[in-house]
Amino acid sequence: MREVSARLLDWYDSAAREMPWRVGPADKAAGQRPDPYHVWLSEIMLQQTTVAAVTAYFRRFVSRWPTVGALAAEADEEVMKAWAGLGYYARARNLLKCARVVVAEHGGRFPDTEAALLTLPGIGPYTAAAIASIAFDRQATVLDGNVERVMARLHAVEEPLPDSKEALRALAARHTPVLRPGDHAQAVMDLGATICTPRNPACGICPILADCAGRRAGIAAELPRKRPKKAKPTRHGIVYVARRGDGAILLETRPDKGLLGGMLALPTTDWAETPAADTPPCAGQWRSVGEVRHTFTHFHLILDVRAASVAEDTIPARGTFRDKHSITATDLPTVFAKAFRLAAKG
Repeated sequence: MREVSARLLDWYDSAAREMPWRVGPADKAAGQRPDPYHVWLSEIMLQQTTVAAVTAYFRRFVSRWPTVGALAAEADEEVMKAWAGLGYYARARNLLKCARVVVAEHGGRFPDTEAALLTLPGIGPYTAAAIASIAFDRQATVLDGNVERVMARLHAVEEPLPDSKEALRALAARHTPVLRPGDHAQAVMDLGATICTPRNPACGICPILADCAGRRAGIAAELPRKRPKKAKPTRHGIVYVARRGDGAILLETRPDKGLLGGMLALPTTDWAETPAADTPPCAGQWRSVGEVRHTFTHFHLILDVRAASVAEDTIPARGTFRDKHSITATDLPTVFAKAFRLAAKG
C-alpha cells in the first residue's frame, strides 16, 4: 500500500493540476499553507459540479468576500445571486449558515478535525474529510467519485455502487499515508480526473499501472459497476414573465425549504407530472412565448413560458417588481434564466 501512495505522490509532485484554491507541491515546499476558507469554499462549490464550472465562481467569491467573516456578514440575497447558475442551491444556503457558525462559534477559524467539521451546516463525511486532509493534513479518508473509480479499478472491485462504497472507502483508507495525506488525496482525485477517467482511461501513462488488478484482469474500463438507474419522471409547469412599462420585472423569492429554496425567481405554478392550472401572478394580456426544458437530479422539467406587458400601477398577487437595472438573467437560477431570455426574445 505504501508503494502505491509513494508512486502517486511522486507523480503528483510533477503533474498536479493548477487550481485557484490549491496550494501545489512547489508552493508547499516553499512554506505556503492551504487556506481552510478556500478549501471549504471550493469543496462546497465542487459538489456535483465540475472544476471548469466552479473556477470562475470561486474567483468571484474570494474577490468579493476574501474571508469567511466577510461572507458571513453579507446579505443572503447577495450571496444567492452570486451563486445563481451553479446549481444545487441548498449548498448556497448552507454556505451562509456554515460561515456564520464558524464566525460566531469558532472565532472565524475552521475546526481542524473531521469530527468538529461534521458539526457545521452543509458539511458531510466527504467534505469533512477533504477539508481535514487538504487544509490541515489530517490522515482522513477522502472518497469522491474519482477516488471510488481509482480504488475499484486498482483492486478489481466488481460489486456495483453504491453497494461497494464502504469497501472502496476501506481500501482508500489503507492507501492514505500518515505523511502528506492531503497531497495524497488530491493525487488520487487528479489521477481519476485526468488519467483513470470514466471512459477510455489512459492506462499506458498511469503511475500505478503495475499495481492495477483491474487492468491485469482486462476489466478496468468497466469499473466501477453501477446499478441500473431508474428513468427520471417529467414534470410540467408555467412560468410567468411580467414586465412593466418602465422595464421592471416581477420576481419573487422562493421558500427557504424545497428546490431552489431562497433563490430569486420568476413566479411559477407548482411543478407536477400533469400540467398545472394557469394562475398568473397579476393581471395582464398573457401570451405563451414557447417552452424551456431543464433537468434536475431527480426529474426533467418542461415550463410553458408566459409573458405579458403590464401597467405601471399593477399590484401583483405575489412577488415584487424589480428595477430593470438591478437584475439580469445571470442573477437567476438556470431554469429561470432560460425563461427570462426566451421572454426577452418573444
